[in-house]
Amino acid sequence: MKVNRMILPIAICSLVLTQGIFGQSVVDDYINEGLKNNIVLQQKKISYEKAVYSLRSATSLFFPSVQLEASYVSGDGGRSIDIPVGDLLNPVYQTLNQLTGTNDFPQIQNVQENLFPDDFYDVKLRTTMPILNTDIIFNRQIESSQMQIKEYEVELYKRELVKEIKSAYFGYLSSLEAVSIYSSAIDLAKEEKRINESLLKNGSGLPVYILRSESEIENLNALINEAQTKSENAQRYFNFLLNRDLDSSITVIAIESVDETIYDSPGALERREELKMLNSAIEISESVLGMNKYFWIPKVNGFLDLGAQDSQWNYFKDSRYYLFGFQLGVPIFEGFRNSNKIDIADLELRNSELEFEKTTSQINLSISVSRNALSNSIQNYQSAQKQLVAAQGYYNLIVKGYQEGINSFIETVDARNQLRSAQLSVNINKYKVLITRAYYEFETASANINEL
Repeated sequence: MKVNRMILPIAICSLVLTQGIFGQSVVDDYINEGLKNNIVLQQKKISYEKAVYSLRSATSLFFPSVQLEASYVSGDGGRSIDIPVGDLLNPVYQTLNQLTGTNDFPQIQNVQENLFPDDFYDVKLRTTMPILNTDIIFNRQIESSQMQIKEYEVELYKRELVKEIKSAYFGYLSSLEAVSIYSSAIDLAKEEKRINESLLKNGSGLPVYILRSESEIENLNALINEAQTKSENAQRYFNFLLNRDLDSSITVIAIESVDETIYDSPGALERREELKMLNSAIEISESVLGMNKYFWIPKVNGFLDLGAQDSQWNYFKDSRYYLFGFQLGVPIFEGFRNSNKIDIADLELRNSELEFEKTTSQINLSISVSRNALSNSIQNYQSAQKQLVAAQGYYNLIVKGYQEGINSFIETVDARNQLRSAQLSVNINKYKVLITRAYYEFETASANINEL
């Protein structure tokens, strides 16, 4: 007997622990499915990936760029230039012929050269590189902060999605239990109707009791229809979050009790993605302000051309060439536009800092409200459990008294309604604890938002 007494508690504890682990596993599996398949989350991940590529593009501006450039031009007519080579050389050639007694030096004509190139090509590799450009430096900082914002947006939506999946799942379980409670109440009402019909046949019942039972059954049928509709809607919303077919089946777990402990969560503000996003926004404003303040710093670029150019598609040693140089740009006067940009950027920075302060206060308020809501739901759940015990005891006594002829049928109906209300109250408040805990985990950023 001692061995049996020891085995029974161990078996019960093992069963409860197994149910708890299995139940948590089911919820975690659905969370993982939602994190993988939710459409909005996929869109936000795409936005983050685009921001990553934008940052890479901003970083690439620090490196040289090489481009192949080629051109071919040919023309005739238009302006020309006269080159008097004949007038310059013919007297010399004539003198040389006289001295040598030969005609080895012929007379030549003056030349007229068109300004348009004739059958001319130019092929080159142009390499350009920024040597000094503060705009590129600040632009990279801005793109980096924007990428961080997109990353925090993904994390924030994941946290919201985890909260919504938990809330929707527990809401669906609550709707199923409500249907079950109404179904049990209908069974009891039908049984009471059967008893009243039997009593009426035996001459000890009243027809009014049968009519009251029928009215009670129809009322419960209406309530169960409404509960079933809510359950179907809850099922479809849950499947929508997971991007599944709206009528897909959902694994149901039995939740006999809930954790009634409120855990503190220090460092909640440091974990909230909203504040991280605002910090990144402040960094962007600071980068824009810095970029506008350093407008006076010269911009220096260098270039190098390696190529070949010639006419008639000829290519000789002398056709090859190189050309390098530097470009310097210094702003002198732009109609006070730069000073106005500085003032605007300074105001944007101040506005971002104020937004951070406001959001911090709002989050602190939300955490406090969420904690109070969780505490209130736990107290209501505890109170509902006590009411259920009292209602169950009262119902048992009334039914027993009715069977013994002490209590009336109306009292049994009233006792059954009280029992049903108490059962619904326990059901509602039990899942309300789970739902408010999910909201509290969201506000304190304590829930795991990665795949489990």
